[in-house]
Amino acid sequence: MDQNKQQLPNATATLVLGILSIVLCWIWGIIGIACAIIALVISKKSVALYNQAPDQYLGYGNLKAGRIMSIIGLILSALFIVYIIVIVAILGTAAFSLGSLLQQGM
Repeated sequence: MDQNKQQLPNATATLVLGILSIVLCWIWGIIGIACAIIALVISKKSVALYNQAPDQYLGYGNLKAGRIMSIIGLILSALFIVYIIVIVAILGTAAFSLGSLLQQGM
């Protein structure tokens, strides 16, 4: 019965990229976003194949897990980018305020 089933294309690649998107989201967020988007794009065709004939394919669990991890990695990366922007804005405001104070004091 399982002998006629074939592995879903890109299921393992989606899983690996999903894991990488979570692991690499802390590197400025860009690498995590790239991995997550690539994983979601390459998994789209596999999901369509599986939905057409679920009895013919193995590995849907890996595909589903990879897609979920990609979404989580995408969210974490986006949050990290927002965090970086907020920190830069706070530091920029603090530096501007300090510069103004020093200028008034002299």
